[in-house]
Amino acid sequence: MNMQNDEYRRYADRHAPRSQVGRNCLGAFLVGGTICCLGQLLFTLFQAAGLDEQAAGTAESVSLIALGALLTALGVYDDLAAIGRAGTLVPITGFSNSVAAPALEFKTEGLVTGTAVKMFSIAGPVIVFGLAASTVYGILLVLFA
Repeated sequence: MNMQNDEYRRYADRHAPRSQVGRNCLGAFLVGGTICCLGQLLFTLFQAAGLDEQAAGTAESVSLIALGALLTALGVYDDLAAIGRAGTLVPITGFSNSVAAPALEFKTEGLVTGTAVKMFSIAGPVIVFGLAASTVYGILLVLFA
């Protein structure tokens, strides 16, 4: 088959998948917005339960991280990401998913060489080191304060 550049471009354009920018933007808006609304609802509920603003924000963040990890473990987060695309990446649940997914994928390799090692891929270092550092600082604060 002997084609010129213009002929090949037309051929490629006819066979290329159509862009779904509108659908992707709508899905990201709806799913990401729903996650953010859930976060605001949790924040409001924690404040109504008597927590101050800072404690309610912390409880909300921890709850969303746990929810993201749980949905990842149940296999629901991937289905949500298929609909919401980037809308599932931006909220804190996306970071939770990026830590939990590799860990779950390699759990058959063992606790240390599989799960623990893979937790350090993608966004894992930030969250795992942040949690480890906060634990160490908390222990030091209790011991020396």
